[in-house]
Amino acid sequence: MDLAAFRASLSAAEPPAKLSHALRALWLDARGNWDGAHDAAQADEGGAGDWVHAYLHRKEGDAGNAAYWYRRARKPLCHASLDEEWAAIADALLRTVG
Repeated sequence: MDLAAFRASLSAAEPPAKLSHALRALWLDARGNWDGAHDAAQADEGGAGDWVHAYLHRKEGDAGNAAYWYRRARKPLCHASLDEEWAAIADALLRTVG
């Protein structure tokens, strides 16, 4: 699945089958379910979920918690828009499962 197909899946009632926890978190976030997204990101602790977790706390406005999760994910603090960061993370994760 590529980013365009992932975005297109957002019109469905449920996320695509067999998404990783991190991609499921991004899907849920895009659908406005921050709490569900947070739970899914936490289910992938120590993996790609840490990066998504950082993004979610940045979106929430909790800069300190976001910084912690960016460090755990070994990713730099993001200064792009939230939409740009969401797309960049989704694209990177989709390419790794690709």
